[in-house]
Amino acid sequence: MASSKEYLDFILEQLSELDGISYRAMMGEYILYYGGKIVGGIYDDRFLVKVTKSSRKKMPDAELELPYEGAKEMLLVDDVENKEFLRELLESMYPELPAPKKKK
Repeated sequence: MASSKEYLDFILEQLSELDGISYRAMMGEYILYYGGKIVGGIYDDRFLVKVTKSSRKKMPDAELELPYEGAKEMLLVDDVENKEFLRELLESMYPELPAPKKKK
């Protein structure tokens, strides 16, 4: 099942307090970037983020879910209604995320 543009728009609105949020559509899903780094994505109308020390600390009870078959597990973000929480989550994750790969 592909994700809806409406759910993407909702998540983007929830993240609107952060500068540098962007996304890329990929096979019916959406990869989310913060400051050029991949933080997670929208998969089957679920907001999933990469597993980092910070994301685990902020969401200790979050379920690990597969975004798609063969992918690494990611954390399901339940509290998508809370803009402040989402801002703090992504800001805390940012230093732990790998730098974007250089294009050749």
